Amino acid sequence: QCVTMGLQHALYFSALLQVTISLSKVELSVGESKFFTCTAIGEPDTVDWYNPQGEKIVSSQRVVVQKEGVRSRLTIYNADIEDAGIYRCQATDAKGQTQEATVVLEIYQKLTFQDIISPQEFRQGEDAEVVCRVTSSPAPIVSWLYRNEEVTTLADNRFAVLANNNLQILNINKSDEGVYRCEGRVEARGEIDFRDIIVIVNVPPAITLPQKSFNATADRGEAVTLFCRATGSPPPEISWYRNGRVIEENEKYMLRGSNTELTIRDIKNIDAGPYICNAKNKAGNDKRQTFLQVFVQPQIIQLKNETTSENGKATLICEAEGEPIPEITWKRATDGITFSEGDKSPDGRIEVKGQHGKSSLHIKDVKLSDSGRYDCEAASRIGGHQKSMYLDIEYAPTFVSNQTMHYSWEGNPINITCEVLANPSATIQWKRGKLVLPVKNTTHLKTYSAGRKLILEIAPTSDSDFGRYNCTATNRIGTRYQEYTLGQADVPSNPYGVRVLELSQTTAKVSFNKPDSHGGVPIHHYQVDVKEVASETWKIVPMVVLSNLEPNTTYEIKVAAVNGKGQGEYSKIEIFQTLPVREPSPPSIHGQPGSGKSFKLSITKQDDGGAPILEYIVKYRSVSISVNHTRQVLLSNEEREKELGTAPQQPAGKRSVPRQASCPVQKEVPPSYISHSNCVVLIGTYLGSPLIIPCFGTANVGWSTRDQVLVLHNGN
Repeated sequence: QCVTMGLQHALYFSALLQVTISLSKVELSVGESKFFTCTAIGEPDTVDWYNPQGEKIVSSQRVVVQKEGVRSRLTIYNADIEDAGIYRCQATDAKGQTQEATVVLEIYQKLTFQDIISPQEFRQGEDAEVVCRVTSSPAPIVSWLYRNEEVTTLADNRFAVLANNNLQILNINKSDEGVYRCEGRVEARGEIDFRDIIVIVNVPPAITLPQKSFNATADRGEAVTLFCRATGSPPPEISWYRNGRVIEENEKYMLRGSNTELTIRDIKNIDAGPYICNAKNKAGNDKRQTFLQVFVQPQIIQLKNETTSENGKATLICEAEGEPIPEITWKRATDGITFSEGDKSPDGRIEVKGQHGKSSLHIKDVKLSDSGRYDCEAASRIGGHQKSMYLDIEYAPTFVSNQTMHYSWEGNPINITCEVLANPSATIQWKRGKLVLPVKNTTHLKTYSAGRKLILEIAPTSDSDFGRYNCTATNRIGTRYQEYTLGQADVPSNPYGVRVLELSQTTAKVSFNKPDSHGGVPIHHYQVDVKEVASETWKIVPMVVLSNLEPNTTYEIKVAAVNGKGQGEYSKIEIFQTLPVREPSPPSIHGQPGSGKSFKLSITKQDDGGAPILEYIVKYRSVSISVNHTRQVLLSNEEREKELGTAPQQPAGKRSVPRQASCPVQKEVPPSYISHSNCVVLIGTYLGSPLIIPCFGTANVGWSTRDQVLVLHNGN
């Protein structure tokens, strides 16, 4: 009965269905092909495949199902995006019981750039959109680089990557011109590709007239030159107009400097009036008008420098004379902004008032940015005059740096710098509490002055030297102070995550994570301690590459960080074992002909497999001699560079037979049996067989024994 039950039990499990698929998850790019093998264990009646929509797969031209006994192979040719999903392989036995396995098929499209245009041109000042169409699946991460930097990391917020992956540059200007790299990445599979796009910024012409009007005396044969300077990209073409007609060079007019200078000869009354300078390029055109008339040139007669304080008021006065009465314009040199009569700044702080050749520029709530040079220009229809003045703004002290936390320890001097900007210059003092430093009869607190800096040197001698210090700066505008803290430094915390990255027979490269705390002062080195597991003595190594280790040996290592305060705690001990000794790798050789019949052979040192190389075996032969006549030379490690004779008819010096091909001299074959004839040496018998060795010599050939190795030598 027990046997019968056991047999039934075995039959039950032998018929149990099991289904496996060769792969569980596969990634394919669009257009690739792949097959999957489904194997059913047990007694399956049918093995079928089902697509991601749950439909039974019937073979077609692109999707093929092949059945081979208990196996069924599903092949998908030229995969498309729609093929992605979960495929099921289901096995059914005669009783209708089923088992299934699944494979996940993910389809992706490689990075593809479409219709990339380069160069792309834009007009300066417009909001540019540099087009880069790149697709993939999953959707790519697109980044833009300019001058090897990602535009999103630039401080200029005019750059932005749009939702369609195009690069937007607001208010594009000439400095934005250059090569931009559109780079696509698919993080999931590490795919990357890029296209470089040249961006050209066309700048509309901008005309600068050095002088708005000119004067001359009629009927005296005088000549006057009108100037028109224009900038733009591409360089604009300049032309002059008078009464709606283009001025061409003749006896009356002379054009020079690519039409930037128009000279009018023999001035007459009819020459008075407007002259138009026109500059044109592919980005646009600009026109400016200048006048010619005979009048008294404007002359500025009053303009002087002014001084005020921050947040105060200032009034700048410019007075000019001329006929007709000139108009006065102010220009701030720091930013080029101009102000004329009746103008107000957007913030309402600056206003210009004037009448009858006198102009006053009023500034309230004065800021430091208001300081600098101001140009006053008096101009009329026939010319202009310009002078400059300077506005000096006095302000209370300000501190350059906000780094107020410093660390040191007893016996370690430290400098704390207090740098101050002020106008007029400030008086700087270091204080602690109400005491002005340094205090008399103290040597561990000193101050040094260096221009606008006052340096406090502290050499802590006790805990009382740590704490708060005050830097106070004073000028006639006000007093400001900044508090600094000197904290006690500590040793670093312990490194962690110690592990061995690279390992050989005698070396190990150690990696670890930096300590979470550096103790307030920089870590200047790490200490690595190493010892064999069986030893009690630790060896200190100041590097993370351990050398001179013993092969196939277990070691313990621990790491500690060291800063100026001292050594921190050790990390957890890491245990590793060096590799066992193995055969050396093949050497690298380089040769060159020597003098006479010699050849110089250089052997480059290679991986020794964990033990010193004792000797090198060199094989050589003439190209005219068969392989069976190859010669061998045994070189010691010190003979890695040796000259070898190249003459085929004579050996190049004494050679020793390598141990790998040596013949132990038997007692029953004494050296007296050695003979030679026609350069063939017969050495009695060796292990019952005749031993014949060619010597490749002509005369005076002899043999000797050395360490049970036969050595061939001749007169050379």
